[in-house]
Amino acid sequence: MAVENDNFRRLLRTVEALSDLGPEVTAERDFSQTARTMISAIRQAAGAREAALFAFNDKPSLITSIASEGFAMLPEPALIPLLPKHIHALSSLRRPVMLTSESYQTFLSSNGNVAPELFRCLIPLKVGGKLVGLIALGRREGDRDYEEREFEAVSILSHYIALAVHNHVLAHSLAQRVADNLRLMASLHRFYDNTLEAFAAAIDVKHVNIHGHSLRVGRYAAGIGEAMGMDANEVAGVRSAGYLHDIGKVAVDKRIFGKPGALDPTEFREMADHTVVGHRIVTGVQFPWPQIPEVVRWHHERGDGSGYPDGLLLEDVPMTVRIVGLADTFDAMTSVRPYREPLSVGGTLSEIVRMTPQKYDPNAVHGLLVQVRRDAVGSHRTPFLESQTGLNIAPTDIDHLAATVQHKVTNERKYLT
Repeated sequence: MAVENDNFRRLLRTVEALSDLGPEVTAERDFSQTARTMISAIRQAAGAREAALFAFNDKPSLITSIASEGFAMLPEPALIPLLPKHIHALSSLRRPVMLTSESYQTFLSSNGNVAPELFRCLIPLKVGGKLVGLIALGRREGDRDYEEREFEAVSILSHYIALAVHNHVLAHSLAQRVADNLRLMASLHRFYDNTLEAFAAAIDVKHVNIHGHSLRVGRYAAGIGEAMGMDANEVAGVRSAGYLHDIGKVAVDKRIFGKPGALDPTEFREMADHTVVGHRIVTGVQFPWPQIPEVVRWHHERGDGSGYPDGLLLEDVPMTVRIVGLADTFDAMTSVRPYREPLSVGGTLSEIVRMTPQKYDPNAVHGLLVQVRRDAVGSHRTPFLESQTGLNIAPTDIDHLAATVQHKVTNERKYLT
């Protein structure tokens, strides 16, 4: 009876651990915290005093620790290079395996910064039959051997953990490849428009409804900056920042872009995180225009502090960020989305003016109105708007909107530049 009660309690703890892991795995907010939750669940299910979670990398071939608990001497991160024979042995595992003095060299090498002898048991993590990581257990409570019931409990959890590790590695490697490509471009010390335009187009390939968005935002931002009196180098900088503002969306699940309705809180957090992911990608790249990381992180900030990710007020946001944020809003409102038809140019400008200066910079809004008015009277050699079909606003109406902005700034509210 005591054994049955012990098994029941262990099963109950495993179910509880699964319920805790579900939100952690799907949220993918802070993976370091998620990893700590997962390793705690593994320890509880296995009755282990020590446990470590490793991700597998095939180029170069090694495993790298993501999180660990209980080990007194495990470095952070712990690295273990793998030979082809080790990869083959680990990939062939279908269930947890106990390690012995004879089997250590079968699965792990001694060439890393951690001794394999610290581990008593290995649990392979696989997705689609491919190795994505490992769970390594150290000593068990009471120094007993691990038994079949512990292996069963851990195996249940390992499927969820394998998916989480796989998604983390994919997102990290994708972001790393993007950052490496940008660094290669930066090392040339010259950013040609056609190169950055190609990069901008690549950012928007996830869904047909946002194709061309980054290109348009770059061009709109440059036009606004030009109307505000920026010099040629400043205009080039704001254009480039517009091209790259959404670079973090390379790590956002494609299904979110095509959702026909409102995003749920988890989906919104994942979408909003593109600002932080993008900032990590571009930080450290030596751009000719140092404001690009700020634009990537803050282009969804709003003047009243209602934006994200940092809830900044208008006076805390650099002018280049304000310009790109406005250009981003203007294109989003005038473009088709899965959940709505595009708004007219006139309707969009009226809504933007309504929210100025609470959310948008009045000087940038005035620059936008100037450029659209030039389109309306046909004075542009190259039209500001990509398509003239939605230009349903007369120059006199634009003048009225500009006067409204001026009145709101000077007569109704104190505006800080």
